[in-house]
Amino acid sequence: MGREPGPGAGPPLLIACALGIEQFALRSGERGAAPGPVTVLRTGMGPDRARKAVSRALGEEPWRDAAVIASGFCAGLVPGMHPGDLIVADETRGPDGTTLCTGTELLVKALVKAVPGRAVHTGPLIGSDHVVRGPERAALGAGGAIAVDMESAATLRTARAAGAHGDGPDARPVAAVRVVVDAPEHELVRIGTVRGGISAFRVLRAVLPAFFEWHRSLLLPRR
Repeated sequence: MGREPGPGAGPPLLIACALGIEQFALRSGERGAAPGPVTVLRTGMGPDRARKAVSRALGEEPWRDAAVIASGFCAGLVPGMHPGDLIVADETRGPDGTTLCTGTELLVKALVKAVPGRAVHTGPLIGSDHVVRGPERAALGAGGAIAVDMESAATLRTARAAGAHGDGPDARPVAAVRVVVDAPEHELVRIGTVRGGISAFRVLRAVLPAFFEWHRSLLLPRR
């Protein structure tokens, strides 16, 4: 998995992504402000691989009590989205149910500061076991989801199930932050794919300070 201790003494943060290029982007970002141990876990593509990798990681020390963020690229479902836009899930939806995310508003504010000028969209992030195209994209959007990927829902559901408190008030903190690389008017099969991919990669490299701010907020006393 690759353990990368941070300078502080706070609880760990596990950032899960599917692809090597996503892991490279996240690992190459600025990590000096991490309030505790941080690792970027590459799960592999698809919900089954995500479930297995996250479950295995959270069964090891020191990650048993880690907060979890699912990150990487995604497909936007809302017309008007562009490659490089950010998605902050308020919930993830999958075949195993819906998982509510922690600290969504704080993450949005932190991302606006970390990646100025980029649009940040908030709403449901839905899971799929395959790449979504055309009519299926429109159908998912009509159901209220704003973006789709193959791992976030499985990652967060697995993380919550592995926690001591399930979905209760003391549940494991989880979040999903994705960068749009594929959107209704900018599908990957079209000319401009490379430019869109570079834009999304640069945005993904810039998100770590926002993740650390979210992580740090978990250490504050709750009122």
